[in-house]
Amino acid sequence: MGMMSNTVSVYQYLVVGECKGDAWVQECLQKNQFMPIDATPDQESTGWVSFDDHTSADFDNDNVFKRQPYYLFTLRRDQRKVPSALLKNLLAKECGRWLSERADLNRVPFKRKAEMRETLHAALITKTLPVPSTYDVVWNTEASTLLVTSISERVLDFVEDAFAQAFEGLSLEPVHPMSRAYRVVKDDQQPALTRCDQAPSKDVLLQIKRNRWVGWDFLLWLMYQTSNGSSVYTVNQQGPMEQGESFLGYLQDRFVLKAEHEEGIRKSSITGPQRDFAEARSSVRDGKNIIEAVIHLEKDSRSWKMALKGDIFAFGSYACPPVQLEKDELTDPFQERIAAFYERMSLVETGFQLFDSIFRDFLSERITDAWPARFKQITEWLNKP
Repeated sequence: MGMMSNTVSVYQYLVVGECKGDAWVQECLQKNQFMPIDATPDQESTGWVSFDDHTSADFDNDNVFKRQPYYLFTLRRDQRKVPSALLKNLLAKECGRWLSERADLNRVPFKRKAEMRETLHAALITKTLPVPSTYDVVWNTEASTLLVTSISERVLDFVEDAFAQAFEGLSLEPVHPMSRAYRVVKDDQQPALTRCDQAPSKDVLLQIKRNRWVGWDFLLWLMYQTSNGSSVYTVNQQGPMEQGESFLGYLQDRFVLKAEHEEGIRKSSITGPQRDFAEARSSVRDGKNIIEAVIHLEKDSRSWKMALKGDIFAFGSYACPPVQLEKDELTDPFQERIAAFYERMSLVETGFQLFDSIFRDFLSERITDAWPARFKQITEWLNKP
């Protein structure tokens, strides 16, 4: 699903490096634009296409990729793949035919079989239509942040590489749990957060691996808050909504928990209405950590929902209030798409603003002297019959 869908999975990055302006971005997109392979025997093609029209790779007009302060475009990859079952069946038939002509042999030599497979694959690939995959990219140049519409690690690696190749001198830095923590805490709490940082360096993989406690403790804290009726929070982060406004935030519906032992990893899921989170509390007592949960956010009549992956802070199935496109004879379609985009991004960023406000409240307890008392309360609650 694309960025304009009411529900989409997204991952957030920081853009590291200096952007050289509209003309440079336009040039980079044109140099790395998508080239169709429908009329060629090529097996794969990757490149940038228009955010609004994935069949167009024309960036001659900056209206195609610019909505101040955003740049928006889509990474498209077309791939031809021969169905493995079909190739296997045809190869078996070809091997049978080959052996029928050689009564003195009862098996096809390895080298000959590999040649036959390669010949069949080459013949089939030209008859196979390319299958497209697209991933929207929205780059906020004021905040130096970038959203990608996927939370698959394989896809994210692919987008990171394609972005770095297209925009020389720039790179994408994942907004993982500790990175997000540094962004949201108060200035006077930065030293305390640094003391809690368990990674020996700023290497992203080490930061994620050594600081998994951030996601684990945050989701446990939020479950405790929800169970005890402490679901009203105050906006304390910059964003579309005024700071100081109150909103609701709570967990519900679904949890994924995991425990790591010498004999392996144990993982379990809990879905459906929870009565005081009894099943989840039992799993935590057994040594499991909450690694994913559905977070609900509500402000007046509007609501947001996201399945947070606590290890990397990826936002799966991120649902925002719906955006409706006006379609009538008096409305210019292009201007309506622009208006809908700005409304959509305002809603997406409001959801992040509300999430970050809750996250700061958690950190204000977790990295300060308030945590031992709070953790004692959480432990007593976990052990409640």
